[in-house]
Amino acid sequence: MALATGTKIGPYEILSLIGAGGMGEVYRARDSRLRREVAIKVLPPTFTKDTDRLRRFEQEARLVGALNHPNILAIYDVGEQDGAPYLVSELLEGQSLRDHMHSEPVPQRKAVEYGVQIARGLAAAHEKGVVHRDLKPDNIFVLNDGRIKILDFGLAKLVQDDALHSATDLQTVDEPHPKTTPGHVMGTVGYMSPEQVRGQGADQRSDIFALGAILYEMLTGKRAFKRDSSVETMNAILKEEPPELEESVPGITPNLDRVIRHCLEKNPVQRFQSASDIAFDLESISNHSASGSRLKVAAAERHGYWKQAAAALAVAAALAATYYLARRGAPPSAPRFHQLTFQRRADLSIRLGQLFRFFFQNRIHHFDRRLARECAPAPQHFIQNHPERENV
Repeated sequence: MALATGTKIGPYEILSLIGAGGMGEVYRARDSRLRREVAIKVLPPTFTKDTDRLRRFEQEARLVGALNHPNILAIYDVGEQDGAPYLVSELLEGQSLRDHMHSEPVPQRKAVEYGVQIARGLAAAHEKGVVHRDLKPDNIFVLNDGRIKILDFGLAKLVQDDALHSATDLQTVDEPHPKTTPGHVMGTVGYMSPEQVRGQGADQRSDIFALGAILYEMLTGKRAFKRDSSVETMNAILKEEPPELEESVPGITPNLDRVIRHCLEKNPVQRFQSASDIAFDLESISNHSASGSRLKVAAAERHGYWKQAAAALAVAAALAATYYLARRGAPPSAPRFHQLTFQRRADLSIRLGQLFRFFFQNRIHHFDRRLARECAPAPQHFIQNHPERENV
């Protein structure tokens, strides 16, 4: 039974029901202390007698509470109200990836962007030794601003590896239980890895297989191993390969096809061994696509420029040809005279003429003086000293 609006759960006031599932009911609530809206996940009292559900609920609170990453749902608080445990987390505005896809392909650029964020969130969880084990579009949330959040770690477990769980608050969360022992299938059919289908132990590579199936579904709008029944689907996961991506996604980047195929390898040893490697490869694809887009835009701009230049030249040539033909066909016109000098130019010519006249007059006067000097009679004392001069 859903909680009524205004119900108090500790310091939180219920505002409305967001959704319900096998692991509890989720409400929008207001934190009276910090005056912010939060999401509260409540396990109904009828389920508290189910030790398995209660254990998973407590496990999710411990596991997610120990993780701190922008692509993983943040846990704020845990508590118990009238025998019903609750978990307080950040309030998300958006929709699940399942609703976001609407059974239609996601553009390749967006699929790569979402894949990078999912891989980063998984890498942060795996670094703490936490394996999700139930990764699917229903447990991935797309915020209104395009950010991704990984939800529902109810089936998560801690990998029992001393190299992975250095934090003491993450130890012994995967207690022995009949439903988690080897031989029991854990996860959602269609996204489980082959080792999960066989009931074998799952590690971070199982989450990588699920990520490959999600990427495939985002690009094609179809599940990679969808069959008519659960048994047939699990058999396809074990023995069959999904249809070629090129058939459903014309023009898919070869590197992206390679990444997805590498995630979906049947043998865990042949898959990516780290979600960080997937994030790196997807980021490289995204950067390469962005660079290619910029080059295409630049090439288109250059092509447009040359087209405009060619068009301008064609117009100029057409105008020139029209003018030439018009000139040839027109009757000869009477000659027209235009004044080529102006007053300032005339004044300058007068000044130059005066200057030349002064120069030539001065030279003529100098020449006359020299000629008169040479033709004048010689002085008497010069004749006395040079008698021969008189006889000349």
